[in-house]
Amino acid sequence: MLTRGIAEFPYFLGIGSLADVATRADQVCVLNILGGESRQVTPVCHVFSGGNVAFGTSPGRSGQKLATAIGDIPVFSNVREGLDAGHVFNTGVVYLPPSGVRDGVAELIRVNRALTKIVIVTEKISVHDAREVRALGQSAGVDIFGGNCLGMADSWNRVRIGGALGGDAPAESLLKGSVAIFSNSGGFTTTIAQYLATFGWGTTTLISSGKDVYIHYGARDFAYAFNCDERSRAAVLYVEPGGYYERDLDLSKPAVVCVVGRWKSRLTRAVGHAGAMAGTGDSAEAKERWLMNLFGVDSLFTPETPAVSARGAVVTNIADIPAALTAVMKLNGIGPDFAARGDLSLKPWIANDQGIALPADLALPLVAAPAPYDEQLAALARQVGAVIPRQNMKDMSGASQMDAATQVTSVHRHSILDLALQPLSAVFALPLTHELVTTADQTLLDIAIGAEMELAGDPALFAAEAARRAGNSPNTVMAAAAALIGPARVERALDCTRLLIDAFAAAGVRDAWDTSIDVSTIRMSAADRARFVAEADEASDPRAAAMLMAIAKRDATSAFVQFIAGLGEPPSRDAVLAAIATTLAWGPLMRKRISRLTAETLPWYLRLYGVMIGASICADEHGAVTLFGILHADRLGSWSMADNLFLALTGEPAAGAGKALELLIGLLVSNGPGAISAQGAKGAVSADGPQTPRRVHLNKAVIGFLTHTGFSHGGNGFEGIVFLLDRFRDSSLTDPGDRAHGLDLRAMALDFAKDYRRQRRAARETGAGGPGALPGVHHPVFRGEPVNLDPRERFIAEYLARQGEYNVFHDFYGELVQALHDVGASDTVFCVNIDGVIAALLLAIFWQDYVAGRVDEHRLEVAAFNVFLYGRMIGAIAEIDDHLNRGRNMDMRTPQEAVSFVA
Repeated sequence: MLTRGIAEFPYFLGIGSLADVATRADQVCVLNILGGESRQVTPVCHVFSGGNVAFGTSPGRSGQKLATAIGDIPVFSNVREGLDAGHVFNTGVVYLPPSGVRDGVAELIRVNRALTKIVIVTEKISVHDAREVRALGQSAGVDIFGGNCLGMADSWNRVRIGGALGGDAPAESLLKGSVAIFSNSGGFTTTIAQYLATFGWGTTTLISSGKDVYIHYGARDFAYAFNCDERSRAAVLYVEPGGYYERDLDLSKPAVVCVVGRWKSRLTRAVGHAGAMAGTGDSAEAKERWLMNLFGVDSLFTPETPAVSARGAVVTNIADIPAALTAVMKLNGIGPDFAARGDLSLKPWIANDQGIALPADLALPLVAAPAPYDEQLAALARQVGAVIPRQNMKDMSGASQMDAATQVTSVHRHSILDLALQPLSAVFALPLTHELVTTADQTLLDIAIGAEMELAGDPALFAAEAARRAGNSPNTVMAAAAALIGPARVERALDCTRLLIDAFAAAGVRDAWDTSIDVSTIRMSAADRARFVAEADEASDPRAAAMLMAIAKRDATSAFVQFIAGLGEPPSRDAVLAAIATTLAWGPLMRKRISRLTAETLPWYLRLYGVMIGASICADEHGAVTLFGILHADRLGSWSMADNLFLALTGEPAAGAGKALELLIGLLVSNGPGAISAQGAKGAVSADGPQTPRRVHLNKAVIGFLTHTGFSHGGNGFEGIVFLLDRFRDSSLTDPGDRAHGLDLRAMALDFAKDYRRQRRAARETGAGGPGALPGVHHPVFRGEPVNLDPRERFIAEYLARQGEYNVFHDFYGELVQALHDVGASDTVFCVNIDGVIAALLLAIFWQDYVAGRVDEHRLEVAAFNVFLYGRMIGAIAEIDDHLNRGRNMDMRTPQEAVSFVA
């Protein structure tokens, strides 16, 4: 015969006091005890409660056990088996999937007449099933808690039932006191208890009500049990939108209610807690009004406006709960349960301001973390650089990203349109430092690349020259040189970099440019110091001394350069390169923006890039102390990287003309995972296995990039040059930068467009092959638009206009795409693409030499290919380094099921 429970309730409620919610007399049966969550949580509950779990069920696993620190918990296939084995329980805990909850509750009730309570941890139970669960509990006289809850705990009884209240160490959070907690959020139930303890308030009973659509044990039920509990002098309730559970609450003792979720009123579907979806009249704002009326306050409590009454207060921030409760209880003449345990101000254990000078109220002082976190943080502090998790990187990049809306690529969050305006050395550094470097850093890069270009007597130059004379393409010439820059050629530079990182990190150096550091105090063994000193066979190599002289002349001496310059013996070229590389990497490394692996391999990237630029210059132009007849000291002492690349491309000093090249290379940097050349580079890294960096040969990855470029992907800017030559070869043009060139570009474009349209029509009529796609003219970038524009081409056009500069070839391309549409050769105005820009800018650079016969078409073709390689190599380095840090072995391989056979 069912006992109706508490008479004043129109439904069954068996619990009359919070003291009866979780007691030492309760014995528990856990359904799905071997599930993932229960395996972690149930043993902690069992131990904290002195062994309150009688047994658990897991279908088909009868005879197994769940180990705990105070003994094993037996497992049966079903509840009946456990009862037949002599175990007894009065409380069921349900960890079943949503679809199994109703049947699990039915099983508990059907086979165990001694059942009084059920805790449902499962979330997102269907409304239909929740109604049936409610009916089952009501008809059997069983109190049900949940669903989507973390159960309940009692700090006086030292008991926890179902769920993870108090976390892995409940004794630290469940402190005996006088405050009861009822919360829609399981996690915040524990957090509120911890916050209360900081103000000296302990707890009695804590109930995680859950926030599924159905809350089986609601705020009204809690209020009755709270009023009847002599231990509880106050209550804290945490309330979310949705439902009318908190309306017309009967609280006979003081309470603080935290109402959250105003933002959820703007949602159109449930988010997070399934029941936290406000309907009509049960929003967060509505619940605030109900409770403010209950407590007789006219506003919400905040530290600035502490609105309280002796009955209670309403807050919207859980951090305000302790202060509000203390103020309410003071009006009732009641003080905290024990001495305060600190405060809720922010106490950062770690800080990384990324070098930003923060205002005083934001620059919070660090505090010592409690054990064991202090030891863990100390270990992290000793760690130099970032640690990046491995993941599958096929068709992915952590370096390059395309904005689908603008079709503009970014590298480490910097748009290539912005990068094109930066000095080339800053653009080069970005893939490896993940940030734009300082002017002084750029100077060091100018010097390093300028020195590494000098290849007189170097086997890499012999290999490149042999490849060139064999008729190979520019990318193959560079690949031949890169093949000789293997690990043995950079071993000492990498060792020196590693030694510098170890020594300066141990000394606590944070700023690479702090030359006030007494570098003589940097601790390093004699054997390690010897690694920086030039050996006998390097005495005739002037580059190390020239680099140091250039650094001093250009006022770019860093702490690392100062260290090797002060060794007392001449440093090697590798040592100078290592000092430059470590200087560049130091800031990002200390801020954990880049990994130590990236910092330690930076000299290899610098040498590879410099050698490849040098290899693109014919061997005859490399002198012992000159390049194209220009003294190395003169170049290193003042030239920028753009100046050096202009020299490599044209054989002449830039003389102010290098900005166009710098713009062009900046726009070419993008080399995301969709590019053929990026796939080649990343595939080479993946094949080596990035988990063992010592086996990864960066030069092979660079060769992978080079072998995946070609005359279509890399050299097709030359096709645009040939196209322009055909249009302008017999013209009277002398200066492409002179607006008064005297040519009728509109007429030239219309004549070509009409002829192009005629050839296409004739080809369709005869079935013969017609004219191919026009180089530099592209299909629409933004389909459906009447006029299509390539953002990179528009960027160049607008830049030239702002500078008051002009390029007749670029102007002609603009007339051409309009003319093709005007004569009916295209339905829309096509865009001028980046290959057209390459062709226009390069031909302008070489035009006068071409007209004078000093440059032939082959030289123009090589220049067009090389300028593409100069830029895309920087993008390739970004992908190589990204894959080296993030990728896994062989993760570029195509799965067998995705491979097809072509008959």
